[in-house]
Amino acid sequence: MRTALFGDIHANLEALEAVLADAASQGVTDYVCLGDVVGYNADPVACLNIVRDMGCPTVKGNHDQDASDDHSLDTMNPVAATALQWTRDQLDEDQRLWLKRLRMVRQVSDYTIVHSTLDQPAHWNYVTNRFDAMSNFSYQFTQLCFHGHTHVPRVYMKSDKVREVPAESVAIEPGAKYFINIGSVGQPRDGDPRPCYAIYDQENHVVVFRRVEYDMAKTQAKIIEAGLPEMLAERLAEGR
Repeated sequence: MRTALFGDIHANLEALEAVLADAASQGVTDYVCLGDVVGYNADPVACLNIVRDMGCPTVKGNHDQDASDDHSLDTMNPVAATALQWTRDQLDEDQRLWLKRLRMVRQVSDYTIVHSTLDQPAHWNYVTNRFDAMSNFSYQFTQLCFHGHTHVPRVYMKSDKVREVPAESVAIEPGAKYFINIGSVGQPRDGDPRPCYAIYDQENHVVVFRRVEYDMAKTQAKIIEAGLPEMLAERLAEGR
């Protein structure tokens, strides 16, 4: 079984289509979505419908929750608040309900998926170093847990201690635990603007990260045409 794990799509249709096409070319048999299907970019409905129609295991991200709710956006960053209100206006009640019903944490096969962290999944905490990752392992009852939220691919491994290992091709060692951030499809923030996702090859016990090219200019033009903040188009090219 070869599973493509992808997330933080953030309504970037061109990036999502490129990732799914690449995954198919790699012999992927299963798909899993780690949340934040919507937010920031200009195709929330199209991206939501693709993921929903795939019927793959999906967990809720913070943007999914905010877009399906009606709470005030006054305390949010103005750019994020503007994009989120625009996103809310695009979704119908059925689409909001689908987002609202997504679970925070799921076990799939022999691994766990969550958008942020296992210790407090609804608090949307960020894991940016091995110290942040330490508390997660106390709540991780499978060898592997995949997550997103920071938009930066990272791998934390716990054996005798917790350490970070390169997010490239990761051989899964017996007896160790792994907390793996699969990066972002729609808005990478590690300086590489190419969409990122991971393939988990269960038979060969390896997780491989993939980067793909996509029509970024088309995505950027859609953002501007929709009247969304220009910075959202600019940051795609920067990968920040």
